[in-house]
Amino acid sequence: MFKKILGLATIAAAMQTYALSAAADTFVFTAIPDQDETQLIERFGAVEAYLEEQLDVDVKYIPVKSYAAAVSAFRNNQVQLAWFGGLSGVQARRLVPGSEAIAQGVEDPEFQSYVIANTSTGLEPMDELSEDLEGMTFTFGSKGSTSGRLMPEFFLREAYGEAPDEFFSRVGFSGNHTRTVRLVEAGTYQLGAVNYKVWESGVEDGSIDTDKVQVIWKTPYYPDYQWTIRGDVDERFGEGFKDRVTQALLDMDDPELLKRFPRAGFIPASNEDYAPIEETAEELGLLN
Repeated sequence: MFKKILGLATIAAAMQTYALSAAADTFVFTAIPDQDETQLIERFGAVEAYLEEQLDVDVKYIPVKSYAAAVSAFRNNQVQLAWFGGLSGVQARRLVPGSEAIAQGVEDPEFQSYVIANTSTGLEPMDELSEDLEGMTFTFGSKGSTSGRLMPEFFLREAYGEAPDEFFSRVGFSGNHTRTVRLVEAGTYQLGAVNYKVWESGVEDGSIDTDKVQVIWKTPYYPDYQWTIRGDVDERFGEGFKDRVTQALLDMDDPELLKRFPRAGFIPASNEDYAPIEETAEELGLLN
């Protein structure tokens, strides 16, 4: 009986070791949930298949529920690669010394946010933010979003000289860009800040009703999204692995895959590219 128990214990230990080894050999990545989960799963499921083919290792995409959860997963080494916004990328790299921004969309060095308005407000497109917005209701996206919160708030403060919750009658956080558009379209909020790529994609595919909501102001350009990788991936997956991941991202040229982001392609990125985002976040107290 003792030998039988010992044998079972040995088998169980071997199975556990095998499972841990298999998990250790899987390259895991995530992305900030800036749109509806269905869209994200479609996009990054395709990226998962692409990377697995290019890297010749098991690759797994895991969805997360919040921007903070994406940063936490990266910090805790639950994922080794992440598609971050400017702010979440800065936060993650601060928490994981040695991590690097390695690739960004062609459009990301000159990104924009749009301020959108329900057409019932009577507001028209403007070159500069107007005092006519005072006292209206306004929603940002996620609290950790660069294009849905950080940069719009920075420019609003710059224009009005006060915090958004002092200038507007009510300020909310929708959670993601898709929801921001829906809330402003429905009139739940009169105004909102949204990622310009999400807006333009929605207009193109007809999911946004421009009779109910329109763009009234566009921010100046700023750097935003990027792929960030942990600095210890070579130790885990072999020498040169980080460079292989970087090259795979830069070589991504499938039009259907790129359209899901949507990006024209990917170009090299570095941590220094996001210094303006870090400085702005420091100024607004979002890195404390």
